[in-house]
Amino acid sequence: MDELNRKSVEEFKRSEKTPIVVVMDNIRSMHNVGSVFRTADAFLIEGIYLCGYTPQPPHRDIHKTALGATETVNWKYCSSAKDAVQQLRTTGFNIWAIEQAEGSLLLGNLDWQRLTGKSTAGKIAVVFGNEVSGVSDEVLPLCDGCIEIPQAGMKHSLNISVAAGIVLWELVQLIKK
Repeated sequence: MDELNRKSVEEFKRSEKTPIVVVMDNIRSMHNVGSVFRTADAFLIEGIYLCGYTPQPPHRDIHKTALGATETVNWKYCSSAKDAVQQLRTTGFNIWAIEQAEGSLLLGNLDWQRLTGKSTAGKIAVVFGNEVSGVSDEVLPLCDGCIEIPQAGMKHSLNISVAAGIVLWELVQLIKK
């Protein structure tokens, strides 16, 4: 670990976080939850909201993919993604659903100011929806908009853990610009 220059848990908790929060809206798979925790750790994401029936740590199947990230990444449970979005909105977050929808913005064509309405000082929350039904209908109208990952294949969908990795990487790159 020393050779890889990895942070300890204490160093991670003291580190300045990336001003992004992930909201997981009724995610079914514990492996997906664990994978998103691990990705959030990799990018020093501010936190995760686990909503509805999304599984919560501690659980063996979450830990299997999180590899300890549930101990480093701040997380909170909300009974619904709607409640989480409303809480985040009151603390100054702009909210973006990761969803294919009419008028969605294509990932790769974004700028941080557009997403936050501010300069690099802004904060955003990204909502990832259920593996089958996507972001819930009650949450979509509460969002500032939707971000879509461009896709050229037949399926036009990605596993949430893959989508989270792609989206968070792109957003972290936007902040650095």
